[in-house]
Amino acid sequence: MMTGTKWAGTGLLAAMIAAAPVAAQTRVNYSVTDRIAGADGGWDYARVDAPRGVLYVARSNAVMALDLATRKVTDAVTSAEGAHQVILIDDGATLVETDGKSGLTRFVEVASGKVIAQVPSGKKPDAAFYDAATGRIAVMSPGSDTITSIDAKTHAVTGTMKLAGGLEFAVSNGRGGAFVNLEDENRIAEVDLKAGRVLRKIAMPGCVGPTGLAMVAGGKRLISACANGVAVVADVASGKAVARLPIGKDADAVIADEERGLAFIPCGGSGTLVALDIRRPDHIAVAQVIPTQIGAKTGAVDPRDGRVYLPAATLAAPEAGAKRGKPVPGSFVILVVSPKA
Repeated sequence: MMTGTKWAGTGLLAAMIAAAPVAAQTRVNYSVTDRIAGADGGWDYARVDAPRGVLYVARSNAVMALDLATRKVTDAVTSAEGAHQVILIDDGATLVETDGKSGLTRFVEVASGKVIAQVPSGKKPDAAFYDAATGRIAVMSPGSDTITSIDAKTHAVTGTMKLAGGLEFAVSNGRGGAFVNLEDENRIAEVDLKAGRVLRKIAMPGCVGPTGLAMVAGGKRLISACANGVAVVADVASGKAVARLPIGKDADAVIADEERGLAFIPCGGSGTLVALDIRRPDHIAVAQVIPTQIGAKTGAVDPRDGRVYLPAATLAAPEAGAKRGKPVPGSFVILVVSPKA
C-alpha cells in the first residue's frame, strides 16, 4: 500500500468534496446484540445465504458456516489455504472460494463439502464476484496483477486480464465488466473483462489505500472505503468523486443493504461500524457510528432482517513489520449487530 500519495490542487472538485454532507439524514439505532464463538484462526470476507439462513466466512484454513436460526457453527464446510472470498452460486448449492496460498479458485458442493473443481487463478487470489449477466466469476489476484474470468458452469478460464495498481475489492459494472479498487493508485478502475482493457479510472482525492467497495443507489454511486479513515463516494455516470465521509481506521469492506437504504463500513482499527444513509444518492451521509470490536473489518448483512455479522478476534500486538497482530487463541467470535426493533 502506498501511504505517501498527495493530491494536488484546490479546484472545484476538491471544494465539492470538502463540502460533502456528513450529518446524519435518518436516525438508525444498531448495536451489538450477540457474540457467537468459532474456531481459532484468521478470517476475511463473509457472505449470507439468505434463503437458507446461513452465514459463510472465509477462514485461514477453512470455510466456516453459521446457521443463523440455531447459532450452530460448522467450523469447516471445506478446507482452505488462506481463504479470502466466499461466493454462492447455483441457488446456494455451490460455494466458490478463493484460496490465497494455493492460487486456486475452488468450487465446492455445499451439501457434501466435496471439491468439484480447482481453477488456477494467478498469485494470491483474493476478492471475487459472480456476474449473473454473463455467468462468470471474476477473481482479483494482486500477486500477479491479474483478473481471471471463470465460467461458473464449466469452470473453464474464459480470460485473463493484466491490471497493475494493487487489486482490491471489485464489483460488477452490470455490463460484463467491473469496477476495481486499486489500492496502490488510490483510484477505481472500470474494466471490460471480455476485451481485457481499462475503460477509465476514477480519481479519489483524499483517499489513501482503498479496500472495500460497493455499488449502491441503484447503480448510481460507488462507495470506496479508504485506509486513512475516509470513504469516498463516486458518481458512476460522470466518473467523478462527489463526497468524502469520515469513517474509522483499517476498513476492509463496504456492506450494502439497499432494502433499508443503508451501507455499513466495518473499521477494524477503530472497533467501529459506520452506517451510511444511501437513500438519496446526492446526499449520502453518516447515520450512526456503532461500537463493535478492534479487528472487526469485514462482514455481511442478512437482507431479511438487517442484521450485520462481523468476524472478529482479540488481536495480539503486531510483530515487526506487520500491519496488524495475530488473533489470540480462543477469542474468535461473530459479532451480531442488530437494528432496534
